[in-house]
Order: sequence, then C-alpha cells, then structure tokens
Amino acid sequence: MAEIKVPELAESITEGTIAQWLKQVGDSVEKGEFIVELETDKVNVEVISEEAGVVQELLFAEGDTVEVGQVIAVVGEGSGSGDTTKNPVEADPAEADAPVKSVEQPKAEKVAPAPAAKEETSSTDRTIASPAARKLAREKGIDLNAVSTVDPMGRVRVQDVESHSNAPKQAPSAPAAAKATATPKEDDGRVTREKMSRRRQTIAKRLLEVKQSTAMLTTFNEIDMTNVMALRARKKDKFFEDHDVRLGFMSFFTKAVTSALKKYPYVNAELEGDEVLLKQFYDIGIAVSTEEGLVVPIVRDTDRKNFAEIEANIGELAKKARDKKLQISDMTGGSFTITNGGVFGSLMSTPILNGTQVGILGMHTIQKRPVAIGNEVQIRPMMYVALSYDHRVIDGKDSVGFLKTVKELIENPEDLLLES
Repeated sequence: MAEIKVPELAESITEGTIAQWLKQVGDSVEKGEFIVELETDKVNVEVISEEAGVVQELLFAEGDTVEVGQVIAVVGEGSGSGDTTKNPVEADPAEADAPVKSVEQPKAEKVAPAPAAKEETSSTDRTIASPAARKLAREKGIDLNAVSTVDPMGRVRVQDVESHSNAPKQAPSAPAAAKATATPKEDDGRVTREKMSRRRQTIAKRLLEVKQSTAMLTTFNEIDMTNVMALRARKKDKFFEDHDVRLGFMSFFTKAVTSALKKYPYVNAELEGDEVLLKQFYDIGIAVSTEEGLVVPIVRDTDRKNFAEIEANIGELAKKARDKKLQISDMTGGSFTITNGGVFGSLMSTPILNGTQVGILGMHTIQKRPVAIGNEVQIRPMMYVALSYDHRVIDGKDSVGFLKTVKELIENPEDLLLES
C-alpha cells in the first residue's frame, strides 16, 4: 500500500488545487507514472506514483485545495482489470441516497487526520468529507461546516449534504431579504457567475499586496527606435541564418537593462526587513501572457549571454508557458522584470512590481510621432517606457538615471553591442 502525497513545490508555495485526476480508482499505475495534475499559484505540476499497483482510493475531488504533504490518493497491490471499485469522485448520482456500506468504514478511519473536535473549528477545506460530498456541496453552494453528519468519525458524506440541502430553510432576516432583492438575478441571463481560477486569485492577491506593502512610484521616458529598427532590419536575415532564431527587440532591451543594472545596483536589489539585498547576478524575468494569466519565466545570467542565446531562451520559455510546461524552477529567483504591453497595443502604462523585486520595466507599442530633431520636426518611431520602482530603496536620481541609460543604449545599439 502506497500513499500519494502532495510533494514539496517551492519555498513560497504551500498548497495547490486538484486540476485533473489522470488515473481513476481501479486503474493500473506504473512506478513513476503521472497520477494527478496540481494547479499551483505559478505553474501546473504533475505528481507521480512512487509504487506500481492499482489506484484504490482518491481522497479529494477535482477543484479541492490540498496542502503540501497531504495524502491525496492510495495505490495498492492488485490488477486493474479486475477491480470494480467505484471512484468516489465519479460516483453514480443514483447511489447518493444508498445506505453506507460497511466496507467503507475503515477508509473513513484511515483518512481522518485529526479528532472531530478540532475539525469543527477549522475551515471548510479542512472538514472531513468524502470527495463526492465536497463536490456536491460546491455545486449546491453549501458550507460543509454547517452540515450535520451521523458518521461516528465526523466525516460528511453525500447523504448528509443531500439532507442538509432538503431541510426547511429559515426565513431570512429583513436586512438579508432586502439585500437579496437588490442583487441582480443570475437566472435572467443578464449576469453570469464564474469562479476565478486559483492562478487568477493568486495574481489578484499578490498584486494587491505589492500595492499595499511598497512605496511604488513610476517614472517615464521615450525612446527613438529608429536606429535599433534599422540595425535589426539589416541583420535579421543573417542572424536567423547563423543562429536559427529570430532577432527581436526583447534581446536589445534585456541587454540594455542588464547594463543599466550594473550601473545602478540598487535597482537590482530586494528589501528584507531593514536590510537591502544587493544581487550580484542578473536573472531577468520576461512577462508572458497566457490564457490563465501573466507568468514571468526567468532568463538566467543575461550578463553572460549573447543576443542569440537570450532570444533562444525567451522563445523556449514562451513556448513552455503557452503549453503549460513551465517548471517552478523556471520562475523563481529573478532579480528584475521586463513586461511588454506593446504587443497588445498599449501606448503607456504603470507596471506593478513583481513580488519582492524593487524594479520593473514596461515597454509599449511603437508609434510614429513628430519629434524635434535639432531645429527640424521629423516623423520617428517612438516608444514610451516606464520604470516602476520601490521608493523605499530607490531614489529619483537612480530611477531616472537607470531609465535614461536604457534609452541611450537602445538609441545607440552599436554601443550596446560593444558593451556586450
């Protein structure tokens, strides 16, 4: 008998959500074979079985929140072809009112992690309940803490949820009734309710935390893209022929940022209590938009890589992000972030800091505008850039100087190539 537990994910991740069971009760599983996909704050993780055998029990349903170290499934000896045990997550609804079979009692004793008295004071996610009961409770919008059960171990089952659902409802108080009548009805088609994905909830939570816990300020500048666009046009075909990767603008900005970080080290720092951690490495996060939200994989050691290596890294990480193949190691440990809202047509924005970093550069769309060149007005391809920074660590002198350095290097790409 082997227990499948939620593995250690990352230092900052303590729980995840069951995204998809890849094996069901009665299925054979080989040692090292994937059994479940977990959705975490940052990436999806597939969990393997450490033993070969047959899946005997799934202790949580898809959508349930589970913690690191928690047992989520049981694999035992036997043959999958002869096992007719039903999966509690996919149990036949017609059996919801059937009496509990005695053979299920040992399972309840095995999975109970703590005395019932402790569970009564815990959150809904910690209440002892079968996966099918959790699933039904979510569908009916029922708080498992409010459900009474006759199980001596305190485990809530499908029958208990059904009984709670069919019990007479108490009349709402006047304020509650008034609130209900003031809320738009969802069943008239004008309002739909959609649960936020775990990743979107985490993104929302962390962005709010950054806004509330940092002294964030944004400074702006504009870059004349004429020279870098001309250089790229001249070199892109030969670049692709030599390196089998396309030359984009992101490698120029990554190298420019790296050079500016060397000149202004406090922009490449982190605040920890009353200490500033000055990072002696240059791991640049490149924000990538996916269907599930923004992710920020890291290009490592950008000071040691040439343009081709940076472009190749960015391409690989972007593909992994779109294919949901990013690993946690791809997204941890960055020292600075670049985000490009210009791919969506954004002309100007104020990017929000990424986690504990103290600086983030926002790129924007390239737009032709009239610009004074000497005593003449010329039409030039211009890009607004924004640096958001934590004013607790970085003063205006460094922030403006950093952004000015990036501007000068992009406007004079030959200098950037020489510095590289």
